Amino acid sequence: MAEPKIPLWEVFIRSRNGLAHKHVGSLHAADAAMALQAARDVYTRRGEGLSLWVVPSAAIVASDPADKEVMFEPTASKIYRHPTFYEVPDEVGHM
Repeated sequence: MAEPKIPLWEVFIRSRNGLAHKHVGSLHAADAAMALQAARDVYTRRGEGLSLWVVPSAAIVASDPADKEVMFEPTASKIYRHPTFYEVPDEVGHM
């Protein structure tokens, strides 16, 4: 008898206001509500999170590291896109 295929979900946590969500792991769950509950139980046992995202792994599209030159080379010639011309004051905090 074949086992039912349970979708894989990617879990992201935001630890504090003003910070970005960070990928913390994966889990299997039947639907989004169950994935959210399982993510809470597995990844926030010590109160690490302020916000959780769960995303079906099948919905994620990623670039191939072998395509680095094609994907990211054009940014090297646009130095004005990098904030290296000024210093960020300490009062600004997280950017």
